[in-house]
This record gives sequence, C-alpha cells and structure tokens, in this order.
Amino acid sequence: MAKLQIRKIGDEVLRKVCRPVEEITPRILTLLDDMTETMRAADGCGLAAPQVGILRRIVVIEVEQGKVIELINPKIIATAGEQEGPEGCLSVPGRQGVVKRPRHVTVRATNRHGEVFEMSGSDLLARAFCHELDHLDGKLYVDRATYMED
Repeated sequence: MAKLQIRKIGDEVLRKVCRPVEEITPRILTLLDDMTETMRAADGCGLAAPQVGILRRIVVIEVEQGKVIELINPKIIATAGEQEGPEGCLSVPGRQGVVKRPRHVTVRATNRHGEVFEMSGSDLLARAFCHELDHLDGKLYVDRATYMED
C-alpha cells in the first residue's frame, strides 16, 4: 500500500465530475487500499478518489474505527430528516464550516467484489456519505456551508 498525495482546494481536479468505474481491476483494488491508508494517515473519516487526483467514482469512509466502508459508483437513493453541524475536509485543511445535511441517508454502491449493496447511515455516517459523494460531482462542503470558521 502507498500513501497518496491529498489534493487541496484550488486544485482543478477537485471541481471535476468523476467517471464511473466500468470494471473492478487490480488497479481499482490497490486504489481502495491506498485511499484507506491515506485517509487514516491524515486522520480523516472519509476520502474520495478525486481528492487523490483520480477521477473515478470511488469513496472510502471510516467513521467507526476498524470498519472501512468502500463504495464504488455510489448513489444516494434515499434521505430523511435534517441535521446541521460542523464539517471539515482533508482537501480544505485548517478550516471548518457549518453545513446542513440529511440526518439519514441510504446509498447503493458496488463493493470490491463487484456486488451491488445498499447501506443506510444516520448522523455522522449520513454526513460522510453526502460529503464524500459530493466530491464525485466536483462539489466541496465550502459550497454548501452556511457559515465558515477560519
């Protein structure tokens, strides 16, 4: 596994829409592993492929230590409720903002074995799903923040 360079706000790759993964290849599996290592080394709870310069629809999330969620071609299929709270981002170091998100989110994605699955999450996991999937469409939390702290 390798630690990858995290792209920072201002890098044009963060504003691009990612392409779907057509086939799960050894390179995709290595990318998932490298993204997990990079996220953990940076003390993050989520990382999207464009944050490491790869324009593919891939996300890793770890809001509960030791339980990494790998999402390939994820889509939000249901939301409910509302929450508002602080968010930060590995691509926007040293800053936080207040963002409104759904309280409950269900996603559909493919896992590393090519199997389609659905997963629901609330609170922090729901926020992470929304935050990371925004990255796949070239959006950053600063675009949605109602208030930014320095």
